[in-house]
Amino acid sequence: MSSLPAVAWIGLGIMGSPMSENLIKAGYHVTGHTLEREKLDRLAGAGGTVAGSVAEAVRNADVIITMVPASPQVEAIAYGPGGILENARSGALLIDMSSITPQTSVDLAAAAKDKGVRVLDAPVSGGEAGAVEAVLSIMVGGGQADFEEAKPLFEALGRTIVRCGPHGSGQTVKAANQLIVAVNIQACAEAVVFLEKSGVDLTAALDVLNGGLAGSTVLTRKKDNFLNRDFTPGFRIDLHHKDMGIVTDAARAVGAALPVGAVVAQLVASLRAQGDGGLDHSALLRAVERLSGAHLA
Repeated sequence: MSSLPAVAWIGLGIMGSPMSENLIKAGYHVTGHTLEREKLDRLAGAGGTVAGSVAEAVRNADVIITMVPASPQVEAIAYGPGGILENARSGALLIDMSSITPQTSVDLAAAAKDKGVRVLDAPVSGGEAGAVEAVLSIMVGGGQADFEEAKPLFEALGRTIVRCGPHGSGQTVKAANQLIVAVNIQACAEAVVFLEKSGVDLTAALDVLNGGLAGSTVLTRKKDNFLNRDFTPGFRIDLHHKDMGIVTDAARAVGAALPVGAVVAQLVASLRAQGDGGLDHSALLRAVERLSGAHLA
């Protein structure tokens, strides 16, 4: 029998599936639940246990991890008779790794405390590749003791693991992360169109740019997407649209001006409105190409 805590994992999407599998590889017993049958089959094939409901998954878990798209989904699985808080055992640790509003995390922690459940908000950055390679950046909000208890588990999922403050702090830092990533992708996309229209060898140009001050993890991760026009989703425009809404709303609440972020949020929204919401966020290149006169399918 493993001495590691028993883990329930709710949400087995693009990020959740490889992350749960990395916990299994690290020796954790993982019981998972999601709505897609093929994702449950994948978990079983990796050595996990399949649960037919949220309640069944969390009932005997020491640690419950959620990785779902947005605040409404977190609330749907957390609250109500079939939800986490009504079915988790007292003393369990709930780690929400979704990207949601800071206030949703604060409210969840307060509600969970009444049920004897401890909570951390722990959103991640690194995309699908970072999830697969277990090199995610994990930004955590919540109590120090709970963070220390969860740290070995985080170390099976990521490389940069930082407690940012009390409940909601992890989500606030994630919102800032998404702002930086979106602006960076937009700048890269504009550079790609400029370089191509100027007749420069794009591969050579991106290589040399990435070796200097213009270099970034975004350019490293997304360079091939730009070169090959391959927008297979690692992180969908739909989700980045949601995240830009979070950061702009949160910034307004605290009185922070985001002039460039607001423009990029509108560009993300327009790309989504043009039917590209299911593509990777590197597809911001398509928006710049359209603005530059290209006729895209």
